[in-house]
Amino acid sequence: MQYIGLGRYNNNNNNVLVDCHCQHDDPLVDLYMTLWSASFGVPPTGLASHRQAAWDRPGIDAIKDELQSALTDPRQKATFLAATAPHSSDWLNALPIASCGLRLDDESVRVAVALRLGLGVCVPHSCSCGEDVDARGQHAFVCKRALGRTQRHQALNEVIARYFTSAGIPVPKEPTGIYRDSVKRPDGVTLVPWQSGRAMTWDVTVATTLADSYLPASSATAAAASRKEVKYSDLPASFSFQPTVVETLGPINVSAVDFLHELGRRISSKFQDERQTAYLIQRLSVTDALGVVLCGLLALFVRCTCINQVQI
Repeated sequence: MQYIGLGRYNNNNNNVLVDCHCQHDDPLVDLYMTLWSASFGVPPTGLASHRQAAWDRPGIDAIKDELQSALTDPRQKATFLAATAPHSSDWLNALPIASCGLRLDDESVRVAVALRLGLGVCVPHSCSCGEDVDARGQHAFVCKRALGRTQRHQALNEVIARYFTSAGIPVPKEPTGIYRDSVKRPDGVTLVPWQSGRAMTWDVTVATTLADSYLPASSATAAAASRKEVKYSDLPASFSFQPTVVETLGPINVSAVDFLHELGRRISSKFQDERQTAYLIQRLSVTDALGVVLCGLLALFVRCTCINQVQI
């Protein structure tokens, strides 16, 4: 009862503080309010006026727009848009718990940061396929001989399948029999209805943000998701399809984010823990960051004849 009473006391005090509009005689405050209103319009009111984020956000958005308008190189624009996309850097918020697969070693962090800043990750060299690899190592993500790309794809798909299991939904991976006269197989399917009485199939795709085929598009995830939707457009009516696209630099396509939120909500309802959605997206983000360096770059370099040229 003592703690309950203390909680009520704190809530009452918070209400008093929020409702209090203190009078000030500081000319600097008046000057700041005038400058802020001249730059960003009407200042926050009500509860929003007591949140620092409400005052900072207009300035942050203005700086973001200014930086974006100054970029002329398509690769710089793609990198900037990927860095500012929702959930692209959720791996930074994950608790570094090694037993849960959430810990990034120094090499993974180095590569993840370097890719997002457009810095070099290796010494320029020639790939075993004959193509030249520049300092940014982007060829590692598109080379057909880089078998690590398959490992990265499987790791991301495994995360989604495991979270389905956590929600109590049985899912086989790469099921057969959905198409009678086709060899197409999605990455997974629910064995029970997911929504509107239909089972859901999904397919994971890893999109290379700076690949030449994606640079003309405003979003690599949106372009890759559209391709997958076209591929599975002839799916039987008893199934729905969800493309799940994760970029090399972290962004996830919009419809997949909605799907992950719904999956996380169902797990939260089962375990009475509202943080499950955040944990799911963070786990996916960390898995992608690990896959970039372990299954992407290093897997390719090991298969090249110039392993000694790699910066470790």
